Amino acid sequence: MATPQQLLRIQKLVWVLIYAGLLTVFVGLSTLRTDEPLGHWLVAGGAAAAAVGVLLIYLRSRLRADPPPKDLS
Repeated sequence: MATPQQLLRIQKLVWVLIYAGLLTVFVGLSTLRTDEPLGHWLVAGGAAAAAVGVLLIYLRSRLRADPPPKDLS
């Protein structure tokens, strides 16, 4: 169970990781021509970030929001 704020934070983190990871992969691919070792590091790091984002999508799908508290009055 998670609060709605936690779920929203996870969703934002997912898209930041995916988009930043894919952007880093493309920068790494273009860097391969001039600096091969740096390009490989950028591609690997970007792919890892995007993979973590995809994993978080799966984890987020398994989480449910906490039910609202019941009024005890």
